[in-house]
Amino acid sequence: MRRRDVLALTSRAALAATLAAQGALAQDVPAPPSPGAPGGPSPAELLGAGGEPYFTDWLNGFFDKAMAAGVSRALFAQALSGVSPDPRVAAHDAAQPEFARPVSSYIEAQVTPARIAEGIGRRDGVAQLAAIEDRFGTPRDVLVGVWAMESEFGRLQGDLDVFRSLATLAALGRRRPWAESELLASFQVLQSGKAPGGRLIGSWAGAMGQTQLLPSVYLADGVDGDGDGTCDIWGSPADALASAANLLAKAGWRRGEGWARQVTLPAGFDFGLAEEAEESPISWAERGVTPTDGKAWSEGDGAVGARLLLPCGAQGPAFLAFPNHFVIRKYNNSLAYALAVGLLADGFFAGAAPQIAWPRETPLSLSDRLAAQSALRSLGYDPGEIDGIIGAHARSALRAWQKAQGLPADGYLSPDVIARLKAAAAIAPPAAS
Repeated sequence: MRRRDVLALTSRAALAATLAAQGALAQDVPAPPSPGAPGGPSPAELLGAGGEPYFTDWLNGFFDKAMAAGVSRALFAQALSGVSPDPRVAAHDAAQPEFARPVSSYIEAQVTPARIAEGIGRRDGVAQLAAIEDRFGTPRDVLVGVWAMESEFGRLQGDLDVFRSLATLAALGRRRPWAESELLASFQVLQSGKAPGGRLIGSWAGAMGQTQLLPSVYLADGVDGDGDGTCDIWGSPADALASAANLLAKAGWRRGEGWARQVTLPAGFDFGLAEEAEESPISWAERGVTPTDGKAWSEGDGAVGARLLLPCGAQGPAFLAFPNHFVIRKYNNSLAYALAVGLLADGFFAGAAPQIAWPRETPLSLSDRLAAQSALRSLGYDPGEIDGIIGAHARSALRAWQKAQGLPADGYLSPDVIARLKAAAAIAPPAAS
């Protein structure tokens, strides 16, 4: 923890003690007038909270919710005395990249020989990993992949006060129910004594520790991995990795099965099957789909349902993704993230970075992505929310339109496809509602 964070927490604790001594917010201490009572000072005033009216108004309303949820007044004061909105959190919440980073660029930046080498060393340095894998069933190499992606093996955990971050997000309103729920979970973490004192430090979105767990996830899935009786996901790699293993196990990780395999597709393949059909590798083989490395399917993978992924469209590599791939996406619901974790895991296991030929992709602007979604909707294909995020829903709509146009139905949004969509929407009659 950085010195300024220690000072901030110390100052907050001192202010909380002062308020408690005055009877302002301390539980079971008579304090006329009570916070929120007619004519009395508001909770925000008693806490010494700062910021614009939107923030103090939210804090006054949240005080009642916290009391109804069983949070003590002393704990409320301990966590939120002197709180004000964090401009860094507000900036992150409002930001949306102008250009979407292509999957190929993302993977090439994340899955590197240097990171593979470091991950192998880090993996071998955590003596408890074999026991963690045996207990939860999640392979140690996958866990180390999560560790690398979430915090650079513990180096980048975030240095923001979790209470302040979540309070800022709740007050801003865009994700208020979620942020308030996580804020209430943060009070539970403090009250339970599960976390080491003064360690609720994390990212701008409230994720904490070396595997970046939200407070509610820490409460539900945090476990002691090093046997010292505590769950210190900030300071103990074993605790952080065991907690991630527990999360993935609860999410449905299947022992003895892989996460994905790169495959080669035959000429004339129906790309419209991507992400839609779920078949066993044996059934995919009947369509001419074969493992790129030429090796046979393992016993665990041979009969399990798999979906075809084309992260860069018809011109890029193809993968058969098993159920465990989608379990990784429950940790972070991003195709690129799950691919990176899996490919890192493969690299740790093999001792070298996977050799995959990624195509050169063009970054897409936010305006172009929004225009593509709007065009699909105007043409009668539902892309989901018009938000500039080309997720599974939008890709499904795009595949349906591509198929109707006689194009390779790979669901891949390229500059050429965007131009075609715009042209089609410009001359098409309005879609029926």
